[in-house]
Order: sequence, then C-alpha cells, then structure tokens
Amino acid sequence: MRTTTAWQSTGGSTVLDRVTIERRDLRADDVAVRIDYCGVCHTDLHSIHGAEGRVVPGHEFTGVVAEVGADVTEHAVGDRVAVGTIIDSCGTCAMCVAGQEPYCFEGVTLTYGPSTDGGYSREYVLRADFVHALPDGLDPVTAAPLLCAGISVYQPLKAAGVKPGDRVGVAGLGGLGHLAVKFAAAMGAEVTMLSRTADKVADAERLGASGLLLTTDEAALAEARGSFDVIIDTIPVQHDVGPFLRLVGLDGTVSVVGHLGSLDLAVMDLLAGRKRLTSSGVGGRPDTREMLAFAAEHGVSADVELLPSAQVGEALERLEAGDVRYRFVLDLSDLD
Repeated sequence: MRTTTAWQSTGGSTVLDRVTIERRDLRADDVAVRIDYCGVCHTDLHSIHGAEGRVVPGHEFTGVVAEVGADVTEHAVGDRVAVGTIIDSCGTCAMCVAGQEPYCFEGVTLTYGPSTDGGYSREYVLRADFVHALPDGLDPVTAAPLLCAGISVYQPLKAAGVKPGDRVGVAGLGGLGHLAVKFAAAMGAEVTMLSRTADKVADAERLGASGLLLTTDEAALAEARGSFDVIIDTIPVQHDVGPFLRLVGLDGTVSVVGHLGSLDLAVMDLLAGRKRLTSSGVGGRPDTREMLAFAAEHGVSADVELLPSAQVGEALERLEAGDVRYRFVLDLSDLD
C-alpha cells in the first residue's frame, strides 16, 4: 500500500483532522493523481453529518498524473487531469454500455464512501478509465467544481435539447445554479433567473441571464405562464414544483437537480401542456468529457473562493451558513 495525507472527519464533525491514509498500490490499469484543487460541495456536508465513523470527503478535483500502471496508454506522468464523483462501475450493463455509468444497474463506486477515501487528500488512485484529461483552456482551480456541479447541470440541459433561442429558466443561484446560467447562456439560450428575491438580479445578469423573474410575484408568474422551454430547478430543499411546471410551455421540461427527496405534485400540472418533469444525476464519462471540452471552448468555469486546505473547517461552516459565492475550492498543496 502507498500512503498520502488527508483531511478526515470523525463522528460527523466539521472540524477535520490531518491524517495519513492508505491508497492501494497501482494496478495495471490504474492512475495515481496528485490532487492540487478540490471543490467543497453540499454533498460533502451531508456525508459528514450522516457519518457515524470516519470520512474523507471530496469528489470534484483536478491535479496532475503522478504515476501510471503498466497497461495505461491514455495518460502520462505530468498530464493535467480531473476526477468526478464516480471512480468505477460494472461496465457491462445497459447503462454502462450507453455511457451512463451513474445509473449502473449494479451500482457505482463513488469517489468517497464506505470503502473509499475522497479528494480532500494529496493523492488519489483510481482506474484510468475514470480519469478525464483537463483541456488546456481550463484553469484547474475554477474547473474543479465542473466535475460535480458543472456536469450536474450540463447533463439535463443537454438531455432537454437546449439550443440557441430556447428560453431557459434557472431556479436557485448557488453552486449548481450559477453554472446552469453560464452553460445555458453558452448554448445560446435566453436565460432567466427564477428567484424569490430581487437581490440576485445583478449577479444573474453578470453570469449570463437576461433578467430575473420574481417567483413571489403572482401577477408576474401569471404573465410568464407557458413562456419557458426548459427550467433547471437547483433549489436544494423540498418545494412545490407546480409553479415551474406552469411556467413551461407545450412539451416543456422541468428538471429537478437540487432536491433529491420527495416533491408535491399535482398531475394536472403535467397534463395541462403535456409537460415533462424529470431529473438527472452527474454525467457518464462521454458526457463529462464533452462538458469539459464545451467549457473550455466557451469559457465556462465556476466562480470560486480558493482557500488553503487547512481552512477546510471554515469552508464547511460557511457553506452550511450559505456564505459562499459560489463554490469553495481547497488548495491541497499545504498537505505536502
């Protein structure tokens, strides 16, 4: 086994300890990645709070290839790379064959979980097939969140067939929402921010939206009924999706990617206009690589605050309080 340094939570605490952890020795099809930058995601918080034992979080990171296994030909030492939320799947079921590994019938191996330690560490070892080349046009700092937040909104925009001139609404302006605005605008859509308050209008327009629709304004909602083709709903708490379904037109799509629990739904909101209510996980390998190439071509990256990894506890506490615009990224160089 090989060892590396990491930040570990024990017993659900957001005060993480610097520890030494083990990584497996390289197999013939493995790559060892020196992690330089790792995003801090709400999922990390949920995992920490839900853990009874120890957990090393982190599932969206960029770095450099440190070593390759004997059979690896697509990556070489020194290559810039990126890793997302999934590091293995069965490879043979219908979903894997279709390039949709997140939906693997046999279940996936996540970047961190019961049997894996995550990216709040200086090195990671995984199968080369799940390592993505980082295009030259992307900054490794601002690209790190693309491997979770970015692909989580790119995938439903692609699945909905968003094209130039389409009218796209984005609900929720956080880590996912700000990238949904950027990606939809880069696809040529007319983007509107959907918000309960008007104080986000300047940021929404800076990110690429053409304006903001107040969802607390009943008259404005009534006037906008049926005016959207697609709505990407990134709101992270339980809420009524009916108002969003009423905002999309005939055969319009509402994709819920922020809240993974139950939703209240009146079937008439689907029936009236033949609406589609859907959701999406992170993308498979083909879509992730396509997303990275698209981001490099169109200059899409996350708005981040970079912190030394020793300040991970501060990042987690501020994230829990909503004090971030729009993603924290940890600099792992202080783990040397």
